[in-house]
Amino acid sequence: MNKSILQLITKRRSIRKFTGEAVDRELLATALRAAMAAPSARNSRPWNFLVITALDRVKAICRAHPYAAFGEEAGAVILPFGKKEGYAWFDQDMAAATENLLIALANLGLGATWCGMTDQIQAGIRAVVSLPDEVFIFALIPVGIPAELKEPRTQYEDARVHWDDYSTDS
Repeated sequence: MNKSILQLITKRRSIRKFTGEAVDRELLATALRAAMAAPSARNSRPWNFLVITALDRVKAICRAHPYAAFGEEAGAVILPFGKKEGYAWFDQDMAAATENLLIALANLGLGATWCGMTDQIQAGIRAVVSLPDEVFIFALIPVGIPAELKEPRTQYEDARVHWDDYSTDS
């Protein structure tokens, strides 16, 4: 594999400390272009992205999620969302777009963390952003200028790779 490709991917780390500075809108748009380059079953592209940059709303959204309070100092929040009902490949398509987004953000010099979403967590977030009930918020992603530095890494383990068939001896 081309080492530069691996470097692009391993640069993505969960960043939970931000400077509080605003995030350039063009950088966010570039990352969203990468997100929408993700594969999608039957080219359905179920994704939409709500980008919040008003700092009072960023704080409110992060407080509404039980594991996102660290994002209160982020310069933006991105909420990938779409119509999940009746679409069997929603989670796969949304996960691919979200990972593309995170890799792009990291390589644009921004920090971000993927905060998972459940039906229960959505109610508090909907109160802040007014999304309709028929859409599912797939994730909450605080985005900002990093106030921490994490080295690129892979978590590769030979023991988790099985060549040609499954064996616990692989």
